[in-house]
Amino acid sequence: MFCFVVMQNVDNYRHKGLRKHLVGKLRGDGIKDELVLDAISKVPRHLFFGNDSIFYETYAYEDKAFPIGEGQTISQPYTVAYQSELLQVKSGEKVLEIGTGSGYQAVVLAILGASVFTIERHQILHDRTKSFLLNKLVEHLPIVEKINFYYGDGFEGLPGQAPFDKIIITAAVPELPKKLLQQLCVEGKIVLPYGTERDCTMIRITKHADGQYEDEVFEKCAFVPMLKGKVNHA
Repeated sequence: MFCFVVMQNVDNYRHKGLRKHLVGKLRGDGIKDELVLDAISKVPRHLFFGNDSIFYETYAYEDKAFPIGEGQTISQPYTVAYQSELLQVKSGEKVLEIGTGSGYQAVVLAILGASVFTIERHQILHDRTKSFLLNKLVEHLPIVEKINFYYGDGFEGLPGQAPFDKIIITAAVPELPKKLLQQLCVEGKIVLPYGTERDCTMIRITKHADGQYEDEVFEKCAFVPMLKGKVNHA
């Protein structure tokens, strides 16, 4: 079973070189936002992998997703960079992330200067990721202490913390989540994969002052489906 057990809790020159190579690939694949690329370059992604072998350390910096259990993955770096770029995060903005997963996307958003609120429906992932970030990754990136973790139903969002400047959904959404749109501030933006698991399109929705929403359509993509409710494994 995969777990966040860091057997070699180091981040050395080799890892930084692998990240530099990854950033170069992302830039070549069309990511233009240098702030996003810089954030990717700062996250020791290999520490998210529960193995200290050279294979896993190298694999961590390939542009691939990797299973983390509960049917979820640590997202492909390109996907994280792409959604972050579309989100157009500004320092100090309140950002709601739906689907904490491994925490990789949340960390990138925090480095970009966002005040991150992240929600996960699987209690086992919520507990494990929160513990990993706050007890392990914090040694390398103290900023993760500022991430706010919640266990709950992503479709419900966090009305008690709303409104949010930006919302990011990291799973395929078959219908527009009206409760989340209501939690956006005026001129706020939400980025989400819209459609089914294997046939969805990345879209960005901007909420305007007159109660109207502006849609922008981007690339075709594939994501695990966003599901309703909470999962308690206790």
